[in-house]
Amino acid sequence: MSGVVGHLMYAILGAKAARARGVRVDLIVDRHQDSYLCGAYLGCDIQTLPEAICIDTGEPVGYGTVPLERSPLTGGPVRPWTLEHAGRSYRPRDIHRLLYGRAHLVFGWAGAERVHTVPWEHLADYAADVFHDALHLYAPGERQLAYLFGWLTHIVGDSLIKSVRPGIDLNLIDGKYTAKNRPIQDLVTFHEIGRKELGLRWDDLLADMAAAPVEPIQLHYMRVTKPQGRLATSFSNAWNPELQSLAMRVCAENRAYQRIRTARLLKKYRLVQRNGEWHCSKELSAASGGLTYSEMVKAAERAGFRRALWQMGEAVARLMIDVVERVPELAERLRGASNVSWEELERRWKRP
Repeated sequence: MSGVVGHLMYAILGAKAARARGVRVDLIVDRHQDSYLCGAYLGCDIQTLPEAICIDTGEPVGYGTVPLERSPLTGGPVRPWTLEHAGRSYRPRDIHRLLYGRAHLVFGWAGAERVHTVPWEHLADYAADVFHDALHLYAPGERQLAYLFGWLTHIVGDSLIKSVRPGIDLNLIDGKYTAKNRPIQDLVTFHEIGRKELGLRWDDLLADMAAAPVEPIQLHYMRVTKPQGRLATSFSNAWNPELQSLAMRVCAENRAYQRIRTARLLKKYRLVQRNGEWHCSKELSAASGGLTYSEMVKAAERAGFRRALWQMGEAVARLMIDVVERVPELAERLRGASNVSWEELERRWKRP
């Protein structure tokens, strides 16, 4: 589960875990939840683009880099989607090759650029440099900081769920990160954990996330701007300012297409009740190997899926803590952020 539902859940749990460990990132990310969640998804997954255009409807369909032979809307033919920019045409695979590793850092670089992979043991140093530069080189304000905290959750989430790094004990139907497992992980996260346990309003979260603005700090941590700041001093490699305008355009396209995907995902994840039982779509049931929704829930329980999510939250919090400890100005801002409750105000202000 590395799609939008998974990454938003990792972000929500990571912030809770960090707060429990005494690092009050919640004081920033709760105020700017849209940017935090946007960073947690679109802060990395620049391939959130159409794969094709449905010829029958003219609508964009599919998900960038995943081959698509027929339209999921009509079953009819499709033609390849391309991004036209600065006199060139780009397919999603081209954009993935150029930009994906620049956002994920510790994996995902293509071809000769694999030499730029950031070792995991230096990830906190890299992120700390980015936070430092956000505070000193970019416009003041907390929104970009919330976005950066979200970005960290994505790197951790992908690294653990895709087994780039150890730390997640999970074996569902046929492993940890497989085509059969993803429908189970998404549906259980969406309904059993998100809606029922945490009371999440997914429709609002997804809509707000896709509407969050592009943060220029993303172009900095992807090193597609002119080299500057502490990041350029510590990590002088891989800077490519020629990609800046393309990256900015892609970030805007990510948000535009995610707004279209959100409506489709909400419909896809919808449950219907028949004979007193909840049922998912035939499509998701087939993708899981024919399991019913109740069988998916039981499979997740047997596999200890909640424990895996707890492990993910802890791993996210550890990286957040490591980064905050390296940036004194950030630590001070978290200590000084105002989050006074009404109960506290009442205690101070109410006359005896």
